[in-house]
Amino acid sequence: MGVRIERIDLPGFGVRNDVITDSGCRVSVVSLRSGERDLAFFNADDPDSNAASISLTDDEAAAIAEVLGSSLTLSRLSVLGEKAEGLYTEEISLPSGSGFIGHPMGNMKARTLTSASIVAIARGNDVVPSPGPEVKFESGDVIVAVGTRKGLDALGKLINRGPS
Repeated sequence: MGVRIERIDLPGFGVRNDVITDSGCRVSVVSLRSGERDLAFFNADDPDSNAASISLTDDEAAAIAEVLGSSLTLSRLSVLGEKAEGLYTEEISLPSGSGFIGHPMGNMKARTLTSASIVAIARGNDVVPSPGPEVKFESGDVIVAVGTRKGLDALGKLINRGPS
């Protein structure tokens, strides 16, 4: 069956987006014109019966979107590495006391020097997907990179060595 997304306009109120899972369960996100958002869950056995729902503040909706988006990005990168022969995804911890901490990612010149690409930074419970060159490294960052074995090894050495 696959995942299906249905969009239903609610004239005068807003819009409802339904995600129907492979198992037939429906999760609805109702976005009202007032800015309110509700998340509703329905059983596959009775798709018209609301099993549970919750109202979300803007911050809560943004947090859920970020968590789902970040984990999906990392999951897809992992799958990509499994499908592409010779391409790997790796997490590399930035050493405490690294000379890169507090400096923009672009200063590292990772792609230029190693041919590996930094595709995300795991920072505590957060993930910075597709970080731009202006993103500054912080203590405790875990760098998520994609590249060949040779490129990732070179990136690991660069990260551990620090800036020249």
